[in-house]
Amino acid sequence: MLLNITDPAIMFSGISLLFLAYTNRYLALSSVIRTLNNELKKDDGKNRVQQIRNLHLRIIFIKYMQAFGVLSFLFCVFAMLMLFWQEQMLGEVLFIISLVTMVISLVLSLIEIMMSGQSLKIELDRTNVRDLWDK
Repeated sequence: MLLNITDPAIMFSGISLLFLAYTNRYLALSSVIRTLNNELKKDDGKNRVQQIRNLHLRIIFIKYMQAFGVLSFLFCVFAMLMLFWQEQMLGEVLFIISLVTMVISLVLSLIEIMMSGQSLKIELDRTNVRDLWDK
């Protein structure tokens, strides 16, 4: 397979959209954490502590999602540079590494999404709404 210099460029728009989505998730979570921390000062219920722990772990996942996204972007750029300099084999290897790091970022994103469901479960447990659904 012969990789063209424009082939890795296809990933740029997707990576940019992922960064926007990851950043929005991060900002939303940080806002929720600040609110919960303020409520924790008033009422240190077990539920709030569980939620803050869950949100803290999700923030860590988002940090790694972003890091692997950045690595993917960098390897994609390096792949284009190698292809520009007629280093076909190295360009292909760097592009494959770029794809692998993007897959890692997406898998971390999937795990974080699954964790967001756990965060909602904690909130539903607090309000006993789940009990109504179980009946």
